[in-house]
Amino acid sequence: MDQPNLDLSSWSIERLETHMAGLQRGQELERIRTVAQSHVYRSAESRDARLRWAKLSLAANRRFHGDGPWEQARMHRQEFALRTWVIEHLGTDADPDWSPEALANDTLAALSLEPRRAKSLAAGWRDLPIEQMGDLRRHKNLTAHIDRLMPSLPLGPIKDQLAGWSSVRQHLP
Repeated sequence: MDQPNLDLSSWSIERLETHMAGLQRGQELERIRTVAQSHVYRSAESRDARLRWAKLSLAANRRFHGDGPWEQARMHRQEFALRTWVIEHLGTDADPDWSPEALANDTLAALSLEPRRAKSLAAGWRDLPIEQMGDLRRHKNLTAHIDRLMPSLPLGPIKDQLAGWSSVRQHLP
């Protein structure tokens, strides 16, 4: 009797895409995400192949996480980090996932606080209720990529907003 090959790292992208199509939730999606992401970082593969692996990683990431605030923050953080890496190392194109402006807008949309409010709350974060501390921590995590993204953005209000977050991030718990 043949044993299934559980080493997803040896699977082709086509096989992983087909396998993922049948999954709704579960740890298997996280395994697919990490395997696909590792292929993105391999310099031996073509740009197009790496972008296809990146799309698979993003799709698995989006399906894996639930709706809770920590799960959504983790999903966005992982997505933002991968998209930033692709923009930095593989360049931009018409696809919104590889657009610095789209990533900046997605980042700002994921944040529920304004930088000034976050900085004000962070000044006394140890005295805050645990939920507010967590919210500040999620904002710090959700903005981890912005210093790397900002050189790819044109001057303007979006870049200015991210610059505000860049200066506030260091004050967040």
